[in-house]
Amino acid sequence: MTLDVRAALVAENARLAELVGTVDHATAIPTCPGWDLTKLLRHVGRGHRWAATMITERATEGLDPREVPGGKPPADLSGTVRWLTDSAQAVLTAIDATGPEVPVWTFTGPKPAAWWIRRRLHEETAHRADVLIGLGRDVDLDPALGADGLSEWLDLLVARGGPLLPADVTLHLHATDVEGEWTLRPDAAGIAWEHGHAKGTAAVRGPAALLYLALLRRVPLDDPRLELFGEPAAVRTFLEATPY
Repeated sequence: MTLDVRAALVAENARLAELVGTVDHATAIPTCPGWDLTKLLRHVGRGHRWAATMITERATEGLDPREVPGGKPPADLSGTVRWLTDSAQAVLTAIDATGPEVPVWTFTGPKPAAWWIRRRLHEETAHRADVLIGLGRDVDLDPALGADGLSEWLDLLVARGGPLLPADVTLHLHATDVEGEWTLRPDAAGIAWEHGHAKGTAAVRGPAALLYLALLRRVPLDDPRLELFGEPAAVRTFLEATPY
């Protein structure tokens, strides 16, 4: 089944907005060192508005997020919740007005404007997880979103390039609660990945959302819900080479 990333962005943003409307904004976010909830909300909402601005302006290079109009949330709680909701909607409104196929700047080179929906969706899923972890709650991310987030993150790593795996190392990831397997291999530009089963130097099995969060270094590899096979050091080396 194809994931409706547009509907998912709206839904995930609403869940984050509902969550932050009920907790102390001074709450520390341990998975984002030095951040509290206020900084996380500013990052997410401003990021949405940053993407919307670039789409609207048909940007050919990245804009300074600090110069995004309306990039700072209001001081009051209800205003912040509304600002966050409006920020995600701004991305969709910009795409509808500009056209989903119009090329704009992205981290991975010029892409159709609609590319930003999936990127902002998974920025949202990752940071809602950060909030839940900071509050000591379970991360209730849908398995399909976890699987798609994992694939989207691997796409970003491929585009970033650079050595992430030694020449003779392959990694295999296997979701246990949704159909999904990923095999990562080194290539001349950095890494390549594909869906499917293959024997790797190391393998990690577990729920899709947990695999996703492990790749983002939001949960440790020794989480008891994950199973590691082969050479776990190979997975740790890979994670240490990826951006945070």
